[in-house]
Amino acid sequence: MRMYLASEWQDRVDRINVTNPFTGDVLDTVPRGVAADVDAALCTLEEGARVMRNIPSAERCRILRSAAEKLRERADEFALIITLEEGKILAESRLEVSRAAETLEVSAEEAKRITGEVLPMDAAPGGAGRFGFTMRIPCGIVAAITPFNFPLNLVAHKVGPALAAGNAVFIKPAGDTPLTALKLVEVLLEAGIPPQAIACITGPGSELGRAICTDRRVRKISFTGSYEVGQEICRMAGVKRVTMELGSNSPVIIMDDADIDRAAQLVAASGFANAGQVCISAQRILTSRSRTGDFLDALKPLVESLTTGDPLDEATKMGPMIREVDAIRVESFVREATSSGATLVTGGARVGNVYAPTILADVSPKLRISCDELFGPAVAVTPFTSFDEAIALANSTNYGLAAAIFTRDIDRALRFAREVDAGNLHINWGTQWRADFMPYGGLKDSGLGKEGPRYAIREMTEEKMVVIHGS
Repeated sequence: MRMYLASEWQDRVDRINVTNPFTGDVLDTVPRGVAADVDAALCTLEEGARVMRNIPSAERCRILRSAAEKLRERADEFALIITLEEGKILAESRLEVSRAAETLEVSAEEAKRITGEVLPMDAAPGGAGRFGFTMRIPCGIVAAITPFNFPLNLVAHKVGPALAAGNAVFIKPAGDTPLTALKLVEVLLEAGIPPQAIACITGPGSELGRAICTDRRVRKISFTGSYEVGQEICRMAGVKRVTMELGSNSPVIIMDDADIDRAAQLVAASGFANAGQVCISAQRILTSRSRTGDFLDALKPLVESLTTGDPLDEATKMGPMIREVDAIRVESFVREATSSGATLVTGGARVGNVYAPTILADVSPKLRISCDELFGPAVAVTPFTSFDEAIALANSTNYGLAAAIFTRDIDRALRFAREVDAGNLHINWGTQWRADFMPYGGLKDSGLGKEGPRYAIREMTEEKMVVIHGS
């Protein structure tokens, strides 16, 4: 495929292979963009931002609704592309397409709800006879820097609100999964987005990211990825608006009064979808010491039933990791844990990019698999003695994106909600759940700002204060 900038599809002599993570086959090639391409794109996007700013919100709504409809019409095509370039099973890819269409649709609705507020100016000394109100205007150019693990819906979560708010948008997709984003640009252009208001450049993040983040014409950066990269983006960005959706190692607390079978089913679902390559994947399972054995007995057969293999095979329940180096990383975390006294309950084997769904028990909270982000198909079970200890363990991390608890005790549930430091809290469910309209973001090193169209639009617009003074 070609990349899109300066209102046209463009090619380059230097190209990058896009490979299937399961077979290793080359699916397609994309241009290797350079810093000069970023400059060319931004020159056109400046004009695109002026055009978008003058498009009525009703028309922006219509365009995004049309894009959602067109995406649904091409759902099978998009699902296949996602599975081929990312490796998730087809069922998960189909769900991602459905969610992305909904994200665009919700963004369309929010385009008509961008409002300010009236302030009572006479509440201030000397304010009598004056009328004050706020208004929100587009930032201008929004840079959307997106990850590989949800190559459609996480692009939609940035592009949809940016366009709904009247901005131009610069997409930098993940190098492993650029095809889906490029196909989405096709859909948006067909739906009526002005060609000068969107760009999608493929290439190495190290070069393109610096060119994007340091350019003063970019007024807003929305990034999803690792803490380390997010920290560097913030350093480079200077005085810009930034939304950072970064890493996590989400805890799940299982109390002594929990429904163990339900907890096991939801941990299996939350810990291994997309081979664990989800920011809010369940990673640290904190179990009441009296129920740890029961929980492991319930969880083990569920995890062992997760068949691995070709993600195009409908019988496959978990596909490969995106790169072999990532599977090797997971392997090293598990080996470190077992060599330090943890028990391998099941899994622990790797074949190329495929790492078997794995359960570790008796895991020390000081190990890497407890402290760092695994981003792979393994869960680490750590027992606790008291609720105080469970909350302390849940909070003993630099991250704070999602957390969950299983309990029948409403007082425990409310204390969990008050005291656990995470941006997304789930009671009697796993950590891996998100409605696309809700505010979504983390605390601590898990990031800054919120996604969800309504909340993203707030961060993709500037607020002006207007005061009308009486004569």
